[in-house]
Amino acid sequence: MSAEVSANGAAARPGLALATEDLVAGYGHSPVVHGVSISVSPGEVVSIVGPNGSGKSTLLKAIVGVVRTFSGRVTVGGRDVTGWPSDAIARIGVGYVPQVDDVFAPLTVRENLEMGGYLLASRQLRERIEHVLSIFPQLGRMLSRRAGRLSGGERKMLAMGRALMLAPALVVLDEPTANLAPILATAVLRDHVRRLAETGASVLVVEQRARAVLEISDRTYVLGGGRLQMEGTPDRLAESSAFVESFLGGGRAA
Repeated sequence: MSAEVSANGAAARPGLALATEDLVAGYGHSPVVHGVSISVSPGEVVSIVGPNGSGKSTLLKAIVGVVRTFSGRVTVGGRDVTGWPSDAIARIGVGYVPQVDDVFAPLTVRENLEMGGYLLASRQLRERIEHVLSIFPQLGRMLSRRAGRLSGGERKMLAMGRALMLAPALVVLDEPTANLAPILATAVLRDHVRRLAETGASVLVVEQRARAVLEISDRTYVLGGGRLQMEGTPDRLAESSAFVESFLGGGRAA
């Protein structure tokens, strides 16, 4: 799972395309996501926005094998991974950063990175840590600090760095700016999330701050009631009065 590193420190490994087709997923016997079809191409940032309870996080969890898929399918790099367990999906190059429990608080920054590279041999592990630090150099200054003592922004940076340890070709992020101040949230999206795509990875991100995430997205999907309501480029969605009124008018989305 190692990756070549280009002169600017970015992984040369190409991204993996993601697609869901008429995906129905949820918990127990209760579907939450109903017939959703989305796609992400290599090097692209695709965002998913929508009101609370619209099924955004459930969709991500179905993609990475955390919740049950009732019907439809998920393909990664053209391979049907529908119903695969999460560890098998991670092994083919999918990195997942959940909204909560995204780092191991009692462990140091270095130990968190090592946990992220649990499948790697010792030499590969050292190389991947060096690569992650080239992308997030701030982490290099806090390797011995316990994750529980990091600021909110530093924790998010560590969570993304840990997800990069297996050189994922597809990175799935659930609310990377949750509980962050607006200025810091914008910086995380602009400086860190966009940077993941610049490594060549495909990036799928669920985000409540619609205005901020649109600025770094190539395309955006809007979910409501577990169903796809709208999709398009940020410029196209900005022309929709319904979208602007619902998501760009103020509050957290502003």
